[in-house]
Amino acid sequence: MDTVDATMEKLREQCLSRGASGIQGLARFFRHLDRDKSRSLDAGELRRGLAELGLELDVAEAEGVCRRWDRDGSGTLDLEEFLRALRPPMSQAREAVIAAAFAKLDRSGDGVVTVDDLRGVYSCHNHPKVRSGAWTEEEVLRRFLDNFDSSEKDGQVTLAEFQDYYCGVSASVDTDEEFVGMMTSAWRL
Repeated sequence: MDTVDATMEKLREQCLSRGASGIQGLARFFRHLDRDKSRSLDAGELRRGLAELGLELDVAEAEGVCRRWDRDGSGTLDLEEFLRALRPPMSQAREAVIAAAFAKLDRSGDGVVTVDDLRGVYSCHNHPKVRSGAWTEEEVLRRFLDNFDSSEKDGQVTLAEFQDYYCGVSASVDTDEEFVGMMTSAWRL
C-alpha cells in the first residue's frame, strides 16, 4: 500500500469511527479546510487539514493525494471528489445487487440507461407534476435519470455512474444484508 492509499485508509477510519454523522461531518470538515472559500481544496489546504487530524504529510505527499483523488483534472479537490475518495469499498454482494438493478433498467442491454429504457420500467403517469400538467412524462423520466448521471447530465447513465451513486448510499448502510434488502425492495429484484 502506498502513502496515498495509507493516508486515505487512516482518514476513512477516523470518519467511520464518527458513526452515522461521519459523512455529514466530512462535509463540514471539508468546508472548514476550504480557507479561501473556493469550494475546493488545494494540496496546502488538504495538508493543513490532515495535520489537524494527526495525519502529517509532506508537500509531495499532499500533492500526490490531490492528484490521486482529483477526477476532473482541476488540480484541486471539490467536495464530491473528497467524499468519493473516502467512501469504503463495497463488498461483492453490494456490487452484485447494484449490477442487477442496473440490468433491470438497461432494457436495451447496451450498457447505458436512457429515458427510453426507463419508459418500460418506471411509471410516471401518477407523478404529481405530470398530473398537474407542470411536467411531461419525459421530464419526469429525465429528472429521475439525472439522479444517477454524473455532473455532465447527458441523459445517459453508465453502470459506472450508477455504481458511483450507490457507492455513496452504501457508505451509510451498515450491513450487506440491509443494503441488499433495500436494493431488492426498491428495484423489485
